[in-house]
Amino acid sequence: MKKSINVLSLFDGMSCGRQALERLGIPVNIYMASEVDKYAIQITQKNYPDTVQLGGVCKVTKVGMPKIDLLLAGSPCQGFSFAGKQLAFDDPRSILFFEFVRILKECKSENPEIKFLLENVKMKKEYQDIITEILGVEPIEINSALVSAQNRRRLYWTNIEGVEQPEDTGTLLKDIVLSEEEKYNHVHMSAGTTVRFMGYGVPFATLNTKKARCLCAEEYVKNGRQGNYYICSTDPIISRKFHPIECERLQTVKDNYTEGVSNTQRYKMLGNGWTIDVIKHILSYANF
Repeated sequence: MKKSINVLSLFDGMSCGRQALERLGIPVNIYMASEVDKYAIQITQKNYPDTVQLGGVCKVTKVGMPKIDLLLAGSPCQGFSFAGKQLAFDDPRSILFFEFVRILKECKSENPEIKFLLENVKMKKEYQDIITEILGVEPIEINSALVSAQNRRRLYWTNIEGVEQPEDTGTLLKDIVLSEEEKYNHVHMSAGTTVRFMGYGVPFATLNTKKARCLCAEEYVKNGRQGNYYICSTDPIISRKFHPIECERLQTVKDNYTEGVSNTQRYKMLGNGWTIDVIKHILSYANF
């Protein structure tokens, strides 16, 4: 029997790390989460009511905590993202990375064998190298397209050894769409329609498209527009938003995991979240 582990998850969102551990069958003794989004917390507590919520990361301290076996973090990425202004460490959101570093150091002082995993977006090499130097490990780049129907390139820094690329499951966009399209807010448009969004054109995904574009929370909520949440079929020619369940499937989240808040909040937390099966793959190499 696998031993139960103590987990501390920073910027926890909707507890993607907990979902990955559950799929691996790794028992959790205590799962502590640092999160400030009330809707993400609501979804976490709905699915995992035993989660210990700690509030904002700047208030998290190792004092009074049990020994931590696994530290997870997906620190805010907007300052690093090629899609953003690339302010990097001058961006107050991205500077929260150093709170992760502080807490990792505190946890290591009690448990030198602690495993950690930090996820972030593709970024300029100079920023990537700073993170690598501080953490002492090179990142592994994994595209969620290997395990899902979504193109989502992310960097993962971890001291879990031996992590290789996941095998390609061959999952395509057509494999995750809901079959009863007519029920979900169709908008009739002509073939080849492109929506203007955030200053650039975003072509609709079609059912013939192999993979969806990367889900992005900021794109969805800005000005109420849904830049990369559209899909269309060609017979008949219709277009519609991705349903939240389809977005869950793109992130390999179980159906209706995010049910219980508005669709806007569901899209947002899914765009901010991790692809569960990528995290599952990485954590499968850990020897707890």
